[in-house]
Amino acid sequence: MNPTKLFSDFFNSEKSSGIVLIISTAFSLLLANFFIGESYLDFWHQKIGFSIGSFNINLSIEHWINDGLMAIFFLLVGLEIEREIYAGELSNIKNASLPIAAAIGGMAIPALIHFAFNAGTTTQNGFGIPMATDIAFALGILSLAGKRVPLVLKVFLTALAIMDDLGAIMIIAIFYTSELQTTYLLFALGIFAVLFVLNRLKVHHLIWYILGGIIMWYCMLQSGVHATITGVLLAFVIPFGNGSEKTVSYRLQHWLHIPVAFIIVPIFAFANTGIIFSGSLADTLTTNNSLGIIAGLLIGKPLGILLLCVIAVKLKLAKLPEEVNWLQLSGAGVLAGIGFTMSIFITLLAFNDAEVIQHSKIAILLSSLLAGVIGFLLVKKSTSSSVIN
Repeated sequence: MNPTKLFSDFFNSEKSSGIVLIISTAFSLLLANFFIGESYLDFWHQKIGFSIGSFNINLSIEHWINDGLMAIFFLLVGLEIEREIYAGELSNIKNASLPIAAAIGGMAIPALIHFAFNAGTTTQNGFGIPMATDIAFALGILSLAGKRVPLVLKVFLTALAIMDDLGAIMIIAIFYTSELQTTYLLFALGIFAVLFVLNRLKVHHLIWYILGGIIMWYCMLQSGVHATITGVLLAFVIPFGNGSEKTVSYRLQHWLHIPVAFIIVPIFAFANTGIIFSGSLADTLTTNNSLGIIAGLLIGKPLGILLLCVIAVKLKLAKLPEEVNWLQLSGAGVLAGIGFTMSIFITLLAFNDAEVIQHSKIAILLSSLLAGVIGFLLVKKSTSSSVIN
């Protein structure tokens, strides 16, 4: 399988971004716990606002990042999903069957595990937290396993993570929407419709889509639907054409890789991982919510992925690639348990209680760390074994 140039660029930027993300998180934890303390958290809670006529926005720095910058992150995610569906691994049902089955299992089982721990409690809304996969971290750890890792395994994990992202976006839109402001939502959908018409009329000037996207973002922000959904909607109205390097969609996706991977996601990490550790770690990790997150990411993710893949292969709905063995697939499944960015993002939508958010973040960090180490060792061992055999 020969990777396209865009996939190579995507994989290389994501694996490098994973390393930057690790450094950003470690630095954030050090600043919060050993150098700055509460002042570090206070900085992100400072309000910044502006008014233009009747348009008024007053958000904390943290919210500008989570609602604003992350909309650009979701724009890139949307462009990647679109390309995978139209021209990538997901464009061919034969190739797509295995990662689709894996993604379904990798979302359903963790959600059920978390719900089993938290049903009927104030934290049951966190069921979406262990459903997510952090593509940057996962690919970054996979790349550390060496050049002998089959390319098809990298493509499988990428397609799986992209399907996970699509699932997470749907979960956010359906389950993590606050009270709807119908007028603003209708305005946002109206702008989306106008941009769709421009797409069908073959208008290829990006400026119209960007301007429309900014207004749609504001309306979505005011509507109660999370504003980052705007990024995904915008991605699907930007002209894809034939998918070549000259198309608007390709050029925008290529341009966004670097700023998203090395600026936006690390800033998100700085703003959201400044966790001040206090009290008993054992008490923190043994709450129903924490146990649901940990079990969902470390057990539910690989179990769901492997189980659905086995069923799909046994029923001949999908085929295990010749270059990949089941142990390697299991290792990729464990790596998919690195939730981090998306898991933290969903945590912020699921809960309002600062203590619950804090405990959730600690559970996510610990689970992601363990998933990274175990997944790396599994892939490394399985790759070495396949070479020897």
